[in-house]
Amino acid sequence: MNGTKNLTFFTPKASSGNGAVLVDVGISAGFPSPADDFRETRISLDDELIHNKDATFFAKVKGQSMIDAGLDDNDLLVIDRSLEPTNNKIAVCFLDGDFTVKRLRVERNEVWLQPENPNYPIIKITEENDFMIWGIVTSVIKKV
Repeated sequence: MNGTKNLTFFTPKASSGNGAVLVDVGISAGFPSPADDFRETRISLDDELIHNKDATFFAKVKGQSMIDAGLDDNDLLVIDRSLEPTNNKIAVCFLDGDFTVKRLRVERNEVWLQPENPNYPIIKITEENDFMIWGIVTSVIKKV
């Protein structure tokens, strides 16, 4: 496929701790708050990001086709295979031998894979394609 690279998949492993400390103050982008005004609780990213452990996978984005949706090269996607694929969802799809991530467009029994970068073409799915919606992207984890 034009410009599509394979995704690198990972499965979640059991959490080994109680999670990281959540500083519940509402982080300000302006002036800092006094330190004694915050309270600490523990938060687990597994609990926040994974709702169905048996159906959840991670994959790293390769390429630039979804940059306008905020999915950049090497971002880590959280993918839930138990969710229903519906119009406008971002999905990981298997198409003609490659995995790709695109926005689903579904109208009147027709399916298109919509990139979120104007430099990439919209892909119309036909009966000739070897096509499967593999899972729905629920979150993206970025490095800053």
